[in-house]
Amino acid sequence: MLLRIKHICIFLLLLANSAQAQIQLGGEELNLDYSAPKEYEIGGVTVSGTRYLDENVLINISGLSIGRTIDIPGEAITDAIQNLWKQGLFSDIKVQCKRIKDNKVFLDIELQERPRLNVFSFSGARKSEVDKLREDYKIQTGNVVTQNMLTLLKNKTEAYYHEKGFLNAMVNINEVVSANRANHVDLTIAIEKGERVKIKNINFIGNENLSDAKLKRAMKETKEKKWWRIFGSSKFIPEKYTEDKVKVIEKYTDKGFRDANILSDSTFKINTSSIALDIKLEEGRKYYFRNITWVGNTKHTAAELNQILGVKKGDVYNQAALDQHLFMNQTGRDVSSLYMDDGYLFFNVTPVEIAVENDSIDFEMRIYEGKQATVNKVTVMGNTKTNDRVIMREIRTKPGQLFSRNDIVRTTRELAQLGYFDPEKIGVNPKPNPADGTVDIEYTVEEKPSDQLELQGGYGANQLVGSLGVTLNNFSARNMFKKGGWRPLPSGDGQRMSARVQTNGVFYQMYSLSFTEPYLGGKKPNSFSVNIFHSAFNRDRLGKENPLHSGLQTTGASIGLGKRLKWPDDYFTYYGELNYQYYEVYNQGQSFAFNNGFANNFNISQTLSRKSIDQPIYPRKGSDVNLSLQVTPPYSLISGKDFSGATERERYKFIEYHKWKFTSNFFATVVGDLVFNASVNYGFLGLYNRDIGPSPFERFYLGGDGLSNFTLDGREIIRLRGYSNFSLSPSTGGTIFDKYTVELRYPLSLNPSATIYLLTFAEGGNSWVKFRDFNPFDVKRSVGAGVRIFLPIFGMLGLDYGIGFDPEYGNIKRQGNTGQFHFMIGQQF
Repeated sequence: MLLRIKHICIFLLLLANSAQAQIQLGGEELNLDYSAPKEYEIGGVTVSGTRYLDENVLINISGLSIGRTIDIPGEAITDAIQNLWKQGLFSDIKVQCKRIKDNKVFLDIELQERPRLNVFSFSGARKSEVDKLREDYKIQTGNVVTQNMLTLLKNKTEAYYHEKGFLNAMVNINEVVSANRANHVDLTIAIEKGERVKIKNINFIGNENLSDAKLKRAMKETKEKKWWRIFGSSKFIPEKYTEDKVKVIEKYTDKGFRDANILSDSTFKINTSSIALDIKLEEGRKYYFRNITWVGNTKHTAAELNQILGVKKGDVYNQAALDQHLFMNQTGRDVSSLYMDDGYLFFNVTPVEIAVENDSIDFEMRIYEGKQATVNKVTVMGNTKTNDRVIMREIRTKPGQLFSRNDIVRTTRELAQLGYFDPEKIGVNPKPNPADGTVDIEYTVEEKPSDQLELQGGYGANQLVGSLGVTLNNFSARNMFKKGGWRPLPSGDGQRMSARVQTNGVFYQMYSLSFTEPYLGGKKPNSFSVNIFHSAFNRDRLGKENPLHSGLQTTGASIGLGKRLKWPDDYFTYYGELNYQYYEVYNQGQSFAFNNGFANNFNISQTLSRKSIDQPIYPRKGSDVNLSLQVTPPYSLISGKDFSGATERERYKFIEYHKWKFTSNFFATVVGDLVFNASVNYGFLGLYNRDIGPSPFERFYLGGDGLSNFTLDGREIIRLRGYSNFSLSPSTGGTIFDKYTVELRYPLSLNPSATIYLLTFAEGGNSWVKFRDFNPFDVKRSVGAGVRIFLPIFGMLGLDYGIGFDPEYGNIKRQGNTGQFHFMIGQQF
């Protein structure tokens, strides 16, 4: 059929997305035969009707480029319109032929843009909810309002409230043409939350071998509403419910029921705020391991592999336990680790069920050992402040060595222990090269604040004491005089510089300065430390020249060397320190065993420690054990002098003692991020000569908040919550003490910018003056709870409330107390 068009010839009408898209032809008279399309060359393309979009980009999207040959009528223009519709930016699209000349066609793409967003607001939501929703939306003024945008806003809003437990929440989005801006709309997101829906009952049907209680405990996020569940949630969240159904089946699998499955499950409404869940189960039969054979193993015998696997004939089938002993057990005792710690990076083991007879299963462990891989390149990414060499010296995977999974695990631990990086963000990316049997290893880190500004307050020695200190944990001495080295402080070499002032005014002042180089010489982990300090405690405002003045002044210095040991294992370190303190004592009276005079304390301390915790701020596993001995020369034994009738000045001119301390901290994960911590502390101050007696210096003061570094007379203040400061020791301090603590810790946030965890504790301890009175089971007991908050701005903040059950020292009539708050604060920048 022939069609003659004089002015405008419409040759196609396209309907899409409920809007009309028209292709129009105008200009010269043409004879078009739809059964025989005519070929034209595009001579020009223009775009009309747009305000915000680039014309050239739109022409490229359409595909109608100048010089292209197209058929009219044909698919080229139809495709162009479809390409533009896919952008979701237009409510109407027309393609017009403006003119045809010399077999060239000139086209115009006429577009009507969708409206853009002016503002959006909420109704029916609280301000905190609005703030969170605005953050999730990620839309801005000027964005094109498409149907996809409206659907996304509705879905995100409903999902947000469903996650909060408002399963009946309804969301409507209203569009209003903006009165202020052309082609713009205002959106109002109307929310009807309804009541929060809780789970009243979870009903299991068909379970005979596992109780309802066990199955409910397996569901971590789907819980029944109970009066005693204060911190837990009983909200119904469909996504979490789906995950928990998988955990129910995993629970059955762990008990040998490998065929267990959920036949059906349903939710039904009890009332507007409560629902119940019915879960119908098919348990199947219980299975057991029978025969396990190994194929492909040449490095280790079947007996060795069976010992590592730990599965015996007749054991209950447990897929999770089998996988754990085959692949990446956290303890490092699994078959994969056995091979990978010996360089077999390309190792693979596949457990295959080769026979299932009645209730017994035979497995064949098919092993591919491959070749041993050597480490090629080791790189670090993400460090913006810490120098590469500081990180590389802690890395145990060295180029040329055999690949070892254990070395990678140890490296991530050592990097976390530095305290410079977020321990949750330390990553490892092995890049194997099977062709040449090598592997490149890339470590990724994320810097976090490590320098500390301490602002602390506490009560000690009958005084309110404040502290101000600066600790630069990633200091660089060589950058102090280097151009551009202050950014804003010289840092990056892993050295530690600390300056501290502690005072309550004229009655007490303490000043200290210390420096530590962890790698003396730069190659081996041999640390070097130096420290100087001065403190003055005055009971009055009189000067020390006044014979009535009462006080104590201490000046001291120390120098120390540390070494990382390789035996018994490389978690051990040794630290030795040479110390000297000079004491001046004025009219101390009965509160101090030494009344008047001066004393010299020259001692050597040695500490053997083993530290294997996984990270410093919130350790989940490992231990920290220390045994230390601090000794002075036995002056009285060397001199042979009779000190039975000696004066204080003679007895304490050169202080002599031997001081032993033992501390042990153990961490273990209970479940998830819930951590158990147990600690034991002992201290003993011994003497050489009974005529001189125990030293009045270096004694132990037990009880209270344990205000650290309160330097008076070398005393050690040991925290025991639930009691007043120093209340569990005599006024002159104890020469022996013990302390036991158990804690349960649970994190609310492990973000390095806001690490928060709760704790409950039970602890006990006591101190004595004479060793013959020591009884490790005679302790002052307390229980309590607390919270720790670590913020880069404030450092670690802590608040504990403890209740003591026993009388304080010298107060037998007082049986316990009503409780004590203990507060600590530190600041980081």
